[in-house]
Amino acid sequence: MKFSRTLALFLLLAAVFWSYKALTPTYGPDMDASPQIFSTDRALVHVKNLSVEPHAVGFPGHARARSYIISELKKMGLETSTQEGYTAGDWANLSKATNILARIKGTSEGKALLLLSHYDSNPHSSHGASDAASGVATILEGVRAFLEENQNPKNDIIILITDAEELGLNGADLFVNKHPWAKDVGLVLNFEARGSGGPSYMLIETNRGNGTLIKEFSEAHPEYPVANSLAYSIYKMLPNDTDLTVFREDGDIDGFNFAFIDDHFDYHTALDTYERLDRKTLAHQGSYLMPLLKHFSESDLGNLKSLNDYIYFNLPFFNLVSYPFEWIWPMFGFALLTFVILLIVGFKKKRLHLKDILRGFLPLLFTLVVNGAIGYFCWTTITWWYPDFKDMLHGFTYNGHLYIVVYVMISLAVCFWTYHKFRKTGTPNLLVAPIFVWLVICGLVAQYLSGASFFVIPLFGLLAAFMVTLNQDEPNPFLMVFLGLPAVFIYSPFIKMFPVGLGLKMMVAATVFTTLLFVLMLPFFGQLKNKDRLAYLFLFLFMVFGISSHINSDFNAERPKPSSLLYVYNADTDTATWATYDNSPIDWNNQFLGDTKHKPSTEEYETLSSKYRTQLTYIADAPKKNIILPWIDTVNDTIIGDTRVLELCITPKRDVNRLDVYTNPITLQKAKVNRIPLSEHFLETRNSKLVTHYITNNDFTELELTFPKDSVLELSFYEASNDLLTHPDFSIPKRPESSIPMPFVLNDAILTIKTLRFE
Repeated sequence: MKFSRTLALFLLLAAVFWSYKALTPTYGPDMDASPQIFSTDRALVHVKNLSVEPHAVGFPGHARARSYIISELKKMGLETSTQEGYTAGDWANLSKATNILARIKGTSEGKALLLLSHYDSNPHSSHGASDAASGVATILEGVRAFLEENQNPKNDIIILITDAEELGLNGADLFVNKHPWAKDVGLVLNFEARGSGGPSYMLIETNRGNGTLIKEFSEAHPEYPVANSLAYSIYKMLPNDTDLTVFREDGDIDGFNFAFIDDHFDYHTALDTYERLDRKTLAHQGSYLMPLLKHFSESDLGNLKSLNDYIYFNLPFFNLVSYPFEWIWPMFGFALLTFVILLIVGFKKKRLHLKDILRGFLPLLFTLVVNGAIGYFCWTTITWWYPDFKDMLHGFTYNGHLYIVVYVMISLAVCFWTYHKFRKTGTPNLLVAPIFVWLVICGLVAQYLSGASFFVIPLFGLLAAFMVTLNQDEPNPFLMVFLGLPAVFIYSPFIKMFPVGLGLKMMVAATVFTTLLFVLMLPFFGQLKNKDRLAYLFLFLFMVFGISSHINSDFNAERPKPSSLLYVYNADTDTATWATYDNSPIDWNNQFLGDTKHKPSTEEYETLSSKYRTQLTYIADAPKKNIILPWIDTVNDTIIGDTRVLELCITPKRDVNRLDVYTNPITLQKAKVNRIPLSEHFLETRNSKLVTHYITNNDFTELELTFPKDSVLELSFYEASNDLLTHPDFSIPKRPESSIPMPFVLNDAILTIKTLRFE
C-alpha cells in the first residue's frame, strides 16, 4: 500500500505537469511543410520583417511596416486598399490611422468573416514582435495556406490590419464607424498579445449570450483550446480593451479574441523582439486560425446571436467542455443535496463526529488565512527587498515565474505541516470543512460571478471521494487521485495565470488557489502517513527556489532595468528641469538628476498621463536650451448667446511626436479636435485632460471648444518629441546594456509646457 501511495503521488505530479503541457502545441522546424498547411516558421519570417524597429504611429518604421504588409497581401493576389482618417476613440487620443484592407470574395451574399490584428507598435521603443506582429503574421500565413487549397469560400473573408490600436483602438474605430465594409461583417477573429509567450487564451466579445458562439467554436474543433468563462468575466472587469471591443460596442458585431499573456515583462518594451517570441505560442495562434477560418468561412454568420449563455472550460483530452447557464443552480443544488445525504450517512455509520468535524475547520481556516496573507503581502515584500522592481510598472519581474514557484512551495509546506498536526482526526471528518467551504464558494460564484460556476465540477469529485472514505478505511490511492484530476486540470493553470496576467500583486490568487486545490486532493493526501516530511520537503524547495529567485533578481543585458529621462522646459516659469519616473534611478540618468534631485512639488507635472497613472518621481534643475515652442494661433473667438466658441490652431515648430492639452476645472459643452468631436461621455467624466494628439508628419492640431461665456478657460499645452538622446543640443550618452526605456510613460523626450488663459 505504501508503494501504491508513492506511485499515486508521482501520478499526481505528472497530472499537474500535464495540466500545463497540454495547453499548447509543440514546435518543430516546419519551413518545408506542405503549402496548404500553416507553417510557424513561415509566419516567423513575417514577424522578423515587421519587428526590425519600433513602428509606432508617426515613427519612420511605421510606414515601412505598412508597406511590407501591403506587399505580402498583393503577393497572394489580393486587391489591397487603405483607409486613412483622424479618430479620437473613447479616450480622446487623437491620431491619423491608416488601416490595411483586403477581401476574398465568397460564393454567397451572407455576412463576412473578418480577420483582425494591428500593425502599430507601442510608443516609443517596442519592436512589437508579439504585440502584434505575431497576429499579423498569423493572418498572413493562415490566409496564404487557405488560398493554396484553391477552394472558394461561402462567405467573404475580410482581412483588416488596423492602425493606432496602441493609442486608443483608433483604427478599429475608423473602420467600424466609417468604412462601408463594416456593415457586412458577421464575425471577427482577433489576434493579440500582452506578453511574448505562453498559451493563447480565447475570449469572447458579445453583447448578448455566448451560447451559439461556443457551439460553433466547438464544432470547428481547434486542437488546443484554452478558454474558460471565468477568464472572460474577469476580462470584462478590467480596463484592457482590444480592437474587437470597438466592433462589439459600436457595431454590435461578435467575435473571438486570441491573446497570450505570459512573459509579461516583455510587454510594450524594447524586449518585444523576434528572438523572444515563444515559437510554441505562435504555433498555438495558428492552431486556432486554420480550423476556425475553414469553419466560419462556410457557416451562417448572420445567425450567431443568442440569448443563452454557456459555462465553458478546457480540459485535457476533452478540449472545450460547455453547458448552459440553466444548469448552474441545479448542479449546485445536486451538490448540496449530495453533501447533506452523505453527512446523514456518515453520522449513521458513526464515521462522522461533530467534534471532529468542527475540529476539521481549524486547519482549513488556518491554511487559508496564512497562505492568503503570504500571497497578499508578496509584492510589498518583494519590492521592500528589491526596490528596483518598482520600476517594472506592469508588476511582473523577470524572475516572476520563480516567485510563483516560491510562493506555491511555501503554501504547500504550510498545508502539509498543518494537516500533519491534525493527523489523528479521521479523513472523513477533515473533508467536511473543505466541502462546506467549496459549497459556499460555488454558491457565491453562481450568484455573483456566473462564469466561474464550473467550480462545481471538481467539487463533485471531492463529494465522490468523500463517499468512498465513508465506506472504506483505506480507499485505493489511485482512485482518490483519479477523482481529483478535474481539480488538478482546472485549477493548476489558474495558479500561474493570475500572477502572470495581473502582476505579482495578484500572488494571493496563486496561494489561495494552491490551498483550495490542496484540500480538494485531501482524500488522497489524508492517506499519506508522513505529511510532515512532505512539509519539510516543500520548505526545502521553497528555500532552493528562493535562492534561485535571488540569484536571478539582478538586472543585466538579458534582464535590463527600465529607466526614464525627460527634459522639461516650462515656458510659464522660464525654467528647465530634468525629470524621471524611476523610483531607483541608475547611474545613466542619475548623472543629470544629481544629488539635488527632489520630489516634484508643483501640480503641473501631475498632469502627464500614463497607463498606470505613474507620476514623476524626481526632478532637478537643468540648463535652459533653445527649445522652440509651438505656434498657437487664435483662429476664432466668438460669443453666441450664453456660450463662447474658441478655435485654436497649434502648429509645431520642431519635429514632435505628441501634444497633450489640459484644462482647468471647467465645463466644456462641446469639443472638437481636427474636426473630430470628443464624446459627451468623455467630456462629462474627464478630469483635466482634454486631448492627446499622437502626431504624424508634424501635423497641426485644431481645437474648437464651446463653453459658458462667463467661464475662464486655461489651456496647458504639453508638446513632446522623443529625440532627447539624439538631439544635437544635448549630450545624452547611450543607455547601458543593462537598461531599457521604461514603457507606459513619456520617455527619452524633450517636453515643453505653455499655458494660455482666456478670460
